[in-house]
Amino acid sequence: MAAGKDPRPLIRDRALALGFDAVGFCRAELGPEARRRLVDFLAAGQHGEMDWLARRSEQRAHPRALWPEARSVIALGLSYAPEDDPLASLAWHDHGTISVYARNRDYHAILKGKLKTLAQFVVARFGPAVKVFVDTAPVMEKPLAAQAGLGWQGKHTNLVSRRHGSWLFLGEIYTTLELAADAPHRDHCGTCSRCLDICPTNAFPAPYRLDATRCISYLTIEHAGPIPHALRPLIGNRIYGCDDCLAVCPWNRFARAATHPGLRPRAALTAPHLAALAALDDAAFRTMFSASPIKRIGRGRFVRNVLIAIGNAGDRALLPAAIARLGDADPVVADAAAWAARRLEGGNGLSGLTKRSFSLAGHRTSVALEDEFWAALAAIAAERAQPVSALVTAVDAKRSQNQTLASALRVLALKHYLPHLKL
Repeated sequence: MAAGKDPRPLIRDRALALGFDAVGFCRAELGPEARRRLVDFLAAGQHGEMDWLARRSEQRAHPRALWPEARSVIALGLSYAPEDDPLASLAWHDHGTISVYARNRDYHAILKGKLKTLAQFVVARFGPAVKVFVDTAPVMEKPLAAQAGLGWQGKHTNLVSRRHGSWLFLGEIYTTLELAADAPHRDHCGTCSRCLDICPTNAFPAPYRLDATRCISYLTIEHAGPIPHALRPLIGNRIYGCDDCLAVCPWNRFARAATHPGLRPRAALTAPHLAALAALDDAAFRTMFSASPIKRIGRGRFVRNVLIAIGNAGDRALLPAAIARLGDADPVVADAAAWAARRLEGGNGLSGLTKRSFSLAGHRTSVALEDEFWAALAAIAAERAQPVSALVTAVDAKRSQNQTLASALRVLALKHYLPHLKL
């Protein structure tokens, strides 16, 4: 390399030629704000059962604690933006909704292959040492990507790009090569709160803060045991992950649909039938998800999710699918099956659903909630010195178009009265 020659343009051009959609460079260090957020997140126990986050927190907070020789980070982004509305299937109650990123091949393999090819180019051309990471290593990929100018961390804590919205897979190449840092983006979220407002489980205690123990992605992927009863009705038909906060980001309007064939959705994983999924044994599960990230969570955890979706479907035609799993060898699956069966039979550990009718936007609208939620909403309305109808009207006016009124009312009740609800 000639003295004074900036390697970044060559590396950037090579990365784009390999199919990456975003490339940036930063120093192998994190600022105090990123480190503080990690410390606060772990101290609050908001990582739940993800003990691996705490075990190697020092290496996450300090890249050179992971690799002391690292001097620079090449941050890469690969778009997986969907072509269609990723939330459309939430209305198809006898089908399951799988997160966009898991509707085809495991992105780890796709991304790591591209990273290794780019790393080989960097070594061959400039001679440094390199290490390649996806999200299985103790690397704070989102803060590093933000420092490298790929975007900024939005109020939903994920990376947001002006060109790719909230749909970027991230990977990093740590290197001993000294590279000048790109300028980071400023935060462009402004007053927008769509990602916070749509969350079905109120998993954001504040902007830029996530309580993973309430996040549907955590509950359906990382959480191994029974899902808390209070949160089950809010999961709807989401059987692996949740895209709500990502999908409503207004910056998505600039994103182009993913072009890599391995990231385009497979028909079998786009709104699959719940009854068929509930019948999967271990061998059938492994076959169906052989090259998918879903395989990692195992058949038991996945079928648990499917049964919760069945319980939320409100369709008695799905009752045989739940009953068939009552004697499942996995006690977590059997528990979910019993819960689903009770729900479909009209008894769910809560009182039955009670419908109430309100005049909203000039027409009568019926809302069905459990009596415990109506009681909580009545208490909130009393505190605000207003009738329940006024409270419902206010919630209806503020909710996202992708969020049902019943879901928005449940979130309000949970947010203010969760300790008092006998769920």
